[in-house]
Amino acid sequence: MHFILHSLIYILLLGQCEPLHHDIKQDLHSEKVTTGAQQTERYLPIIVGKNVALVVNQTSTIHDIHLVDTLLNRNISIKAIFAPEHGFRGKADAGETIKDTRDKKTGIPVLSLYGNKKKPSKEDFAGIDVVVFDIQDVGVRFYTYISTLHYIMEACAEQNIPLIVLDRPNPNGYFIDGEVLDLKYQSFVGMHPIPTVYGMTIGEYAQMINGEGWLDNHIKAQLTVIPCQNYDHSTYYELPINPSPNLPDMRAILLYPSICFFEGTTLSLGRGTDKPFQYIGHPALKSAFSFIPKPTEGAKHPPLEGKFCYGQDLSSISLSEVRARKTIDLSYLIDFYKQMQDVEQKFWLDNHFIDKLAGSDQLRKQISNGDSEDSIRASWQTGLQAFKKIRSKYLLYQD
Repeated sequence: MHFILHSLIYILLLGQCEPLHHDIKQDLHSEKVTTGAQQTERYLPIIVGKNVALVVNQTSTIHDIHLVDTLLNRNISIKAIFAPEHGFRGKADAGETIKDTRDKKTGIPVLSLYGNKKKPSKEDFAGIDVVVFDIQDVGVRFYTYISTLHYIMEACAEQNIPLIVLDRPNPNGYFIDGEVLDLKYQSFVGMHPIPTVYGMTIGEYAQMINGEGWLDNHIKAQLTVIPCQNYDHSTYYELPINPSPNLPDMRAILLYPSICFFEGTTLSLGRGTDKPFQYIGHPALKSAFSFIPKPTEGAKHPPLEGKFCYGQDLSSISLSEVRARKTIDLSYLIDFYKQMQDVEQKFWLDNHFIDKLAGSDQLRKQISNGDSEDSIRASWQTGLQAFKKIRSKYLLYQD
């Protein structure tokens, strides 16, 4: 599938986020925030006259214009585009292999960083003077854009190529929670010893990767972060474009830290419906609410495809209610585990993917043993306190 640059209308069709809810009351709102990408005066002088590579997807826009178009209109020489999971247009399934291609509109090579190769090679960077990274993150450890950031930083450091990160707000940046990853469970959905929700923008996170020596052989990238303006970690930031196909609105984005654990179970979390990460269910359960996962763009073969799933609908929960909690909500996982035991159904996937998502095998064992949410949360606290001290060294914005 070819990845093409898209116009304002096409971008909006791809990703209409749910409108700002009146139940959200914050001093700062998305309309006041200036992203790093918008501040062209701060990074154009660094890249003018140089051969540039971009790490971008459908979220990489300045207002309604894609960053690629903006830079080409400024006569910036773009030699390569690197695409993360879900591809340059952000429409591929989770886990779907992304292939290299060439942009029809500009002829610029589009190189995949999701599939067989997750790190640019020396050949990929041949002739490149500077790399610009501009992707909207959602602030959860298993969302793979920060893993792509790691490999970009490592490749830049190895090839002595400067990296500019254009920062964007973190919609889940208002809290820190979850188990800190045990490196024995390191994978592309969890590369660093951080909690599930880490409360940092992608620019702050890049500084932490560098500062903590997490790149191979403790090398450091030549990093420049262009920070956001009028933003702090408590800001309600409404994403103008969906960050991936199965996060279609702000409710899904805010529920994602709690609901994504169901990826490690036999249940459906609504992929293949119009409310992914807002529906939870299984054919063996009993409930007045039901849904049927069907093939959709971004979920070509969803779990439990074509089957009536009975469970819970979270699509009417208010955004303020989700934000007010300021923690991961384990009640969904615990409650559905109990329901599946009642009907004598397998809950965890045989491959124990939940362990990679959770950061160790501890959460799976705790829930299987019947531990309470309070006791599970208590087991996280030592790691969380240690992480918060590390995090404080790299912050660009107030909590």
